[in-house]
Amino acid sequence: MSKSLLQPTALVLCGLSTIVLGQSADPYALQPLLITAARVAQPMERSLAAVTVFDRAQIEQSQATSLPELLQKVPGVSLANNGGPGKSTSVFIRGSNSNHVLVLVDGIKVGSVTSGSAAFQDLPIELIERIEVVRGPRSSLYGSEAIGGVIQIFTRKGQGQGAKPYFSVGAGSHDSYSGSAGVSGGNGPGWYSLGVSSSDSDGINVKPREASGYEPDRDGYRNLSASLRGGYRFASGLELDANLLQAKSHNDYDSVNRTGTAGFGANADNLSKVLGLGARFAPLEPWQVHLQAGRSEDKSDAFQDDAFYSRFDSRRDSFSWQNELSLAAGHQLIIGADYQHDEVSGSTAYAEDSRDNRGYFAQYLGSAGRHDWQLALRRDDDQQFGRQHTGSLAYGFAWSEALRSTLSYGTAFKAPTFNQLYYPGFGNPDLQAETSKSLELGLAGRHAWGHWALNAYRTQIDNLIATVRVNGQSQAQGVDTARIRGVELMLGSELLGWDWQANYSLMSAENRSRRLAADGQSFYGRELNRRPGQQLNLDIDRRFADLSLGASLHVQESTYDDLANQVELDGFVTLDLRAEYRLSPQWRLQSRASNLLDAQYQTAAGFNQPGRGLHFSLRYQAL
Repeated sequence: MSKSLLQPTALVLCGLSTIVLGQSADPYALQPLLITAARVAQPMERSLAAVTVFDRAQIEQSQATSLPELLQKVPGVSLANNGGPGKSTSVFIRGSNSNHVLVLVDGIKVGSVTSGSAAFQDLPIELIERIEVVRGPRSSLYGSEAIGGVIQIFTRKGQGQGAKPYFSVGAGSHDSYSGSAGVSGGNGPGWYSLGVSSSDSDGINVKPREASGYEPDRDGYRNLSASLRGGYRFASGLELDANLLQAKSHNDYDSVNRTGTAGFGANADNLSKVLGLGARFAPLEPWQVHLQAGRSEDKSDAFQDDAFYSRFDSRRDSFSWQNELSLAAGHQLIIGADYQHDEVSGSTAYAEDSRDNRGYFAQYLGSAGRHDWQLALRRDDDQQFGRQHTGSLAYGFAWSEALRSTLSYGTAFKAPTFNQLYYPGFGNPDLQAETSKSLELGLAGRHAWGHWALNAYRTQIDNLIATVRVNGQSQAQGVDTARIRGVELMLGSELLGWDWQANYSLMSAENRSRRLAADGQSFYGRELNRRPGQQLNLDIDRRFADLSLGASLHVQESTYDDLANQVELDGFVTLDLRAEYRLSPQWRLQSRASNLLDAQYQTAAGFNQPGRGLHFSLRYQAL
C-alpha cells in the first residue's frame, strides 16, 4: 500500500464523513468517562493527554480474539507479529521502540526484565474489563519505559448487588476453540470477580514455503488463564483490594540453525503472573493516601530437538506510596514514591542479575474556568545508571463548549534491559539510558453531528538502542539520535443509523545518527524499522432490533524490517465483517469473517500472517 494511495484514501473517507455527518439530525454525544492518565481519576474531557479507551462493551462488540488485535485499532499504534495469534508480538506507539511502552495490569507494572516487553499475545482479552492507551511520554509519572506511552489494563471488576455469572464459547478457522466463564458481583461494601479463560488453535505454518530448512507444519498455540479480584470498603473509609492474573501458554514455533541440522520441534511453555495488593484511606478530609504493592513474573521454558533448550525467569517487585491532596476546588497536588526491584534467573548466566530503582514524583493539576494545566516532576535513582530527572508540562484551553486545544511538553527515559546489557554475545554493558523530548499540540471538537480530534507531535530520542548485525551476529547498540514527527486524526459520528469511528496516522520516524555502527554502516536519514509511515482504521456498526452488523478496515503502508532499510515489508489492507444476534437480553450469538480479502502480508520479515478466517461464538451475561 503506497503513500500515493493511502493518504488520499484517508482524506476522502474522513472528509466525506465530515460533509455528510454534518447533516445528521440526531446529536452524537460521548458518554461521561473517567480515565487515569494522570495517576488519578479524571473526566476524559479534562484530560491533557491523547487517550483511547476500550470498555467491556466495546471489546465484545469488536469481536477481537486477542489483545494485540484490539490495540491495532488505536491511532499511532503498530504491531510486529511472528505468525498470528499466540506468537511473539511487539507493540510500537508513535514510532518509539516496542519496549518504550509501559504496561500496567490493575496498576502493577508488567513485562519481562530481559526483553523489556510485555507478553501482549498471552494476556486474556476475555478477562479484561477496560483498556486505556495513553500516547506520549509519561516518565514524569511512572519512570522508565514510558517514552512512547502507557497501556493500562484493568481486569473484570464486580459491582452492584448479588452474583452475575458470564459465559462464552467459540470456534473458528485453523481448528481454533475458545471459552470463558466467571462470576462477579457485590454485596454492600464488598465486591469480587472470578474468571477463567482458555483458547486453543492449530495455527498456521508461520514460515513461508520458500524458507528452506524449516518444518512445513502448523505452529499451534494454547492458553489457559484465570483472574481473581476483590475489594472491601470499611465504615471508616478504608478501602482494601487485591488482584491476581495468571496466564499459562504453550507455543509452537519454527527455529532452525544455519546449517538446518538442529532446532526442530521448537516450542515453549510460558507463564505470566501479576499479583497486587492495595489500600486507600483518608488521614484528613482533603488528603487521600494510596498504597500499592505488587509482583509480576514472566517465565519461559523452551525446548528443541526433543530436549530442554533454555529457561528465563524474570521477576519484578514494586511498591508505591501516593498522596493526593485537594488544595481547593479544581486544584490537586499528588506526591509520592515508587520502589522497584528487578531480578532475572535461568539457564543463561548474566553478569548482573538484579537491580533496584527508587522514584520520587510530584504533580500539580489545576483547573479554572476554560483553563486546565498539569505540571509533573520526577527523579529516579537507578542502581546501575544513577539519577534520571524527567518532567512534563501541559496546558488546555476551551475556546467554546465545542472546541478545545492542548499543548504539552515532556521528557522521558528508558533503562536498558538485561538482554541489551548482559546477554552473552548480544549485550553491551556500555549502553546508557535512552532519553527523549516530546512536544505535542492537540485540537478536539464535539458537535451535534459527532466528535473529532487532531494531534501533532515531535519526539527526539537520544542514545536509542537498536539491534544491528556485526560479523553475522546480532548485537545491541546505541544509534545516537532518532527524530519522530507525526499527526493523528480521529473522527466519530453517526450516519444513516451507522456509528462510524475512523482514525488516520501519518508519521516519519527517522534515524538522525551521524555515528557509524560497529560494522561501519551509516543509518543517517533511514527509516526506523517496523514503523509504517501511514495507517488508517475505520469501524462501522449498526443495530437492527436484535441484529447488529459491523465492519473493520485496516490499511497500512509499507515499511522496512531492518535499520539499513534493505528488507521491505509490503503494505496491506485487511477487512473484517461481524454480526451479532441477541437471542435474549442475556444470550448473544456472534460471527466474524476476518481478513475477508485474504491479504497475504507480513509485519515481521519471514513470518506469515493468517489468511481469510471465520469465527463463531455464543455469549451469556446475567443482567
